[in-house]
Amino acid sequence: MVSARQPLSPRGPVSSRVKTVNLEPARAGFRMPAEWEPHEATWLGWPHNANDWPGKLATIHWVYGEIVRKLADGERVRILVQSRTHEDRARRVLTRAGADLSAVEFFRIATDRGWARDFGPMFVTRDRPVPEAAIARFRFTAWARYPDWKKDDRVPAKLASRLACRSFPVVHNGRNVVLEGGSIDVNGAGTVLTTEECLLDCHVQVRNPGFRAADYESVFKESLGVTNVVWLNKGIAGDDTHGHVDDVCRFVNPTTVVLCQERNSHDANYRVLAENRERLENATLANGTKIEVAPLPMPAPLYFDGRRLPASYANFYIANTAVLVPTFNDPNDRIALGILGELFRDRPVVGIHAVDLAWGFGTVHCLTQQQPALPAG
Repeated sequence: MVSARQPLSPRGPVSSRVKTVNLEPARAGFRMPAEWEPHEATWLGWPHNANDWPGKLATIHWVYGEIVRKLADGERVRILVQSRTHEDRARRVLTRAGADLSAVEFFRIATDRGWARDFGPMFVTRDRPVPEAAIARFRFTAWARYPDWKKDDRVPAKLASRLACRSFPVVHNGRNVVLEGGSIDVNGAGTVLTTEECLLDCHVQVRNPGFRAADYESVFKESLGVTNVVWLNKGIAGDDTHGHVDDVCRFVNPTTVVLCQERNSHDANYRVLAENRERLENATLANGTKIEVAPLPMPAPLYFDGRRLPASYANFYIANTAVLVPTFNDPNDRIALGILGELFRDRPVVGIHAVDLAWGFGTVHCLTQQQPALPAG
């Protein structure tokens, strides 16, 4: 188990050390660690918006309970709640689910939704001159799709104060940059994965009007310490984020990715995923070497109320002592867990039932955001 530093009080006073600085994180020596690097904590937003899971919110609480139970075995779990009443309800669920509440902290910060991957703080770290974690402060606009996002957008700034860490506003050409955590995946060694559909489409769900590939590449270099961007084409069918990469392709170590593969040539994902594979065959890492690609199956199409849902095994989360993988009561569940089990030899691969989660158009990775542990000083 990776030990975390002494937990900060979620209701303590704001430290005088908190600063918002106008400097690129990379120039100050920061980088975004890979997800498999040691965590201090995992962040979640306890679900409360019934519009995210119409008719299923009570069931979703129990899925969260199982996720927290698994996470708390290896790291702190920090949960955003709306109020004392909301916190008390969450505590009751977690207690009944058997989660270790001594590893759980609650932060009473209002949110619009619970998708912590996308609105939560994106942490960067450095080891010199002294070990330090900070927040690369991207903005959030609900995937350029929904009107209620202002509470979510304020979360990183509020957490910078609560955690007493520096916050770097990410600005490019005089504009605040909008970016969701699920739209990128880094290997911690200079390379990031993303999709053109999400970031470069100039007609649908536009986050940063007028931005081109070169603009994003500059942003990634300055804010995350990334020097190499691998542009895939599109995301999977049913994804209301318009192409998040965390449903498609993920790093599992510094040189290897898993890429979703659809074998049914009549499925909407078949050509999209095949093209992404072709792009990866020609892609390289920051050091110029080829990327190793391991195929990951897709579950059978999942529908609810006549609408296709973004069901994907790639939406896993790498915690300190487990890899949590969404499963869908599908024959390919076992195959996907086996593939990931071979790739992650240092921690168990655990299935999380995600059929109900997917009705919210996201699963395990979409709900979680890692806070990396400070580098050893």
